[in-house]
Amino acid sequence: MGMPTPEFVASYAAITFAQQLEQTISLGIFLLGATLAALSVLAWRRERDRRMGIVAVGYLMFAIYGGVVFLEYYLLPYLSFRTVELLEHGVAALILVGLLAFFVALSRG
Repeated sequence: MGMPTPEFVASYAAITFAQQLEQTISLGIFLLGATLAALSVLAWRRERDRRMGIVAVGYLMFAIYGGVVFLEYYLLPYLSFRTVELLEHGVAALILVGLLAFFVALSRG
């Protein structure tokens, strides 16, 4: 296995601990949200309960948010900083929609 190039080390070291923490937690949100969305879709297919479909959409919103925040630093070489920040902060609205979906699913009992 070869040694990492200085460019790789410099780009990796440029990310602060807080940014690494944000990326790690966002990856966890993405993986957990995607897993719970998939399980909810399977439950919806079995039960055909509309509420499970709404819950699956709610989990999917969380997964999308986690995925976008995780990819934030990978998108910087391709998009402007303003665009990436706007995307990151704009996608936070998905959390509101996901929480609203859970409320709708619970209140329609």
